[in-house]
This record gives sequence, C-alpha cells and structure tokens, in this order.
Amino acid sequence: MIGSHLIFGAYGFWLPNDPRGSWSDFVGAWNLLRFGPATTTNEAVSLAHNEHNRRARVAAKESLKRPAVEFNGIQARTIGEGIAQYAASSGLKIWACAILPDHVHLVVGAFRIDPKQIVVQLKGSATERLLAVKLHPFGDRHANGRVPKCFARGQWEVFLDTPDEVLRAIRYAEENPVKEGKPRQRWSFVAPFDPNDYR
Repeated sequence: MIGSHLIFGAYGFWLPNDPRGSWSDFVGAWNLLRFGPATTTNEAVSLAHNEHNRRARVAAKESLKRPAVEFNGIQARTIGEGIAQYAASSGLKIWACAILPDHVHLVVGAFRIDPKQIVVQLKGSATERLLAVKLHPFGDRHANGRVPKCFARGQWEVFLDTPDEVLRAIRYAEENPVKEGKPRQRWSFVAPFDPNDYR
C-alpha cells in the first residue's frame, strides 16, 4: 500500500441504514433503528448515485437528535486549517483534499498509523479548530466538557497499491466539488504526487 483514499462525513451525512447501502454493520441510535437495520455492503465504489427510496432517507435524517450538518464555506476553510495543522505536526503526506458541505475526501500517503486512526485524528484537529474560532455547527463544548460531534462516526477507506490507483483517487477527489457545481479547491497543505517515486 502506498496510500489511501479517505472519505468521512459530517454528522447526518450517510446513515448506517441508508437505503443505498452503507459500510456500517449496526445502527447504534434507537431513533434510527425504526427505519431499519444497517444496510451493510462490501462495495468499494461510490453508492451516491444509486437509485433509492429518497423519502425513507430524508425521514431517517429528520429523526436525528440534531439537524444534519452542512458546513458553509468559512467552516470548510476552518476544517482545512485543522487538517493543515495535523499534517504539519505529524508529517502526513496529503496528495488531494476536497471539503464539501457534508463530507471530506482526502488522498494520503502511507503513514505510521492506520487510516482509521488518521481519520480520528483529522476529525479531532478539525473540530478543535472549529471550536477555537467559534464556528462549530453545534456551538461550544457541552456543560460536561465534552465536544459535540459535527462529524459522523467512521469513515470509508480505499487502499491504494499502485501509482495509477493514487492518480485515479486524486482525480476523483479533485473533481468532487466540480460535480456539485462548486469551484475546484486548492489547499496549501496538498503536496504534488510524483508517480515515479513509487514505480
């Protein structure tokens, strides 16, 4: 493995019982369980455009304890600052980044910790940055000192074993904002990927 394509969602983005399928194997919230069990799939490709029962998906989202998060442009930039801080302090190589209103795409180099842990730490860094500048979607810390979750639990990860796979993942991440009618994103912490370094 020379890298990973990591995708993680905002709170409420992709529920474990999404009718298109999910990579979850359980539904942990009682208010969601009434919309059915986890729709576990092993698909390694995007399910976003699969036909599905949109009404069921929307109804499940409306049952969440808090509204589903949609980051605005300033919040997205702040999340980018948190990712940049983590990359600078840890040495994580980031080859592509796209921060959308409800999810984040990253293509990263192989690292000393596994991709799941990378995502946990990136979410933490982004959350701390949002709190520091008072842009967290759910406000400040709870009375008990805990941080409200603005990111969904878990992540999708695709292991990349060849330079061509990395290049495809970079293209996919970079084109994601464009598919949503938004401008292509440029982040100062994104490093160029040289396929010759891995051949």
